[in-house]
Amino acid sequence: MNTGAEQVMFWILGPLALLGAVGMVFARVAVHSALWLVMTMLSLGGIYILNQSEFLGFAQMIVYTGAIMMLFLFVLMLTGRDAGDSVIELLRGQRMAATILGIGLVALLVTGLLRSLQGAPSLGLNASLADRGPIGSIAAAIFTDYLFPFELTSALLITAALGAMVLAHIERKPSERRTQRQRVLERMRSDRMSPLPGPGVFATSSSNATPALLPDGSIAPESLSPLVEQSVAQGVVRRYATGAMLAELESGGHPRRPDAGSADPTVVDMSEMPVVTDDFVEADGADGAADRGARR
Repeated sequence: MNTGAEQVMFWILGPLALLGAVGMVFARVAVHSALWLVMTMLSLGGIYILNQSEFLGFAQMIVYTGAIMMLFLFVLMLTGRDAGDSVIELLRGQRMAATILGIGLVALLVTGLLRSLQGAPSLGLNASLADRGPIGSIAAAIFTDYLFPFELTSALLITAALGAMVLAHIERKPSERRTQRQRVLERMRSDRMSPLPGPGVFATSSSNATPALLPDGSIAPESLSPLVEQSVAQGVVRRYATGAMLAELESGGHPRRPDAGSADPTVVDMSEMPVVTDDFVEADGADGAADRGARR
């Protein structure tokens, strides 16, 4: 960094990298920490390019920021980490132990860096890259002096993939598995509003005069239009319903379940009734025509 422009860029990218590292550590949301780390990696890539190491700089931006960090974000989304995670200390002394270990790690890194640089001559970029160039120097360091740590990195990536699988896997007991009927009944009994089925739904006939059946087997009276409700729906109950339901129909009310209270939906229990077919509609066609003529 001999020119003034390079020094200006360094003093811009350096604080940005430091700010991203601090934000990654102190962010309470895991996704925000990952985004802070993205800013740090982009700043480091720019610093590498300023130091005439273009290959390492673009590798930092493309591989780490574009691929590794996207993998981190996908893992965070898969494991369901969000702002609602608890930050309460579960183990007594956990924060104190983490603080001591963090300070010890920083002291170890600083000590090792100072001892490695003590007495080392400063050659400059041009002299250090004169033999092989930036790419050749990196290749020589990776495949000669640091071959074993480089191969060990592949095992680390496999461990990360296995850890993501373990975190995403949820062990379910056989008793906790709900059937489709149980899920439907829970949804019907909940407060969530859902549209009513149309005529002919869950039936063997597609006739508009066929009442729709709810998932529990009962009739949805609202599925029939007012023109056919009296002729067909009452005809179904008149032929198959119990005496109590027939009395409610004759009095002008809606049929209810035999065991339902006044607050339950006005539907007919069809668990013991056959499905209304086109033959049944044709058999009751005369009665239906008479009812429609009277209503007009």
